[in-house]
Amino acid sequence: MRAAGEVKVRRVYDDPDPDDGTRVLVDRLWPRGLAKTRAHVDEWPKALTPSTELRRWYHGPDGEYDEFCRRYESELSEPAAAEALSRLRALAAEGPVTLLTATKDPSRSHTSVLLRLLAR
Repeated sequence: MRAAGEVKVRRVYDDPDPDDGTRVLVDRLWPRGLAKTRAHVDEWPKALTPSTELRRWYHGPDGEYDEFCRRYESELSEPAAAEALSRLRALAAEGPVTLLTATKDPSRSHTSVLLRLLAR
């Protein structure tokens, strides 16, 4: 069993693990081809996800990771996103939390930004 305050990232397509704790989908769009019953998502705070505009910019020809991180952190200071981030911190204080994403490389995505902010 993992301690309170621990947050990890897993791909939403992976089977749930008993140690996942609260499973939070942190993607704006529902993962393709995944049934909601199979995903076992406890929360889906869309306000916590990168905006459609930011996501499109990052995956476009001008997208650059460090700039994406800066812009995403700026978006997270908006009231709805800040409230969702606060809720995520509260969940982590109560027990293990697993951030779920369809991203193939979470280390170069918004999940790494969330992990860094939650570690503060």
